Amino acid sequence: MEGTLLMVQRATPPQVGCWSLPGGRVEAGETVTGAVEREVLEETALPVRCGPLVGWAERRAEGYHYVILDFAVVLDERGIPTAGSDAAAATWVPLAEVTDLILVEGLKEFLVEHGVLE
Repeated sequence: MEGTLLMVQRATPPQVGCWSLPGGRVEAGETVTGAVEREVLEETALPVRCGPLVGWAERRAEGYHYVILDFAVVLDERGIPTAGSDAAAATWVPLAEVTDLILVEGLKEFLVEHGVLE
């Protein structure tokens, strides 16, 4: 939906309780775009088509090293997200309210750097 961001509240480590964009790992034999579509569906119950790459980020801490690829997605029709799998909550957040949430580390900076937020 224009002017909003689809977000999930993390239910599993790392950063339990913080808000993030839906996503997860690429399974063996799966394409990156297929993983995006599957993960969004699993975490929000919304079917999407993977769109263009928005940008990438790297996160490292003791015990993990993630390379995160963030894609725009296309919804065939606007739906109401329902939290599933490793999401405690899923919702549409107006862009002006995104920074009012407790976000995962680096997300605000990423969204500003890539022109999603001002």
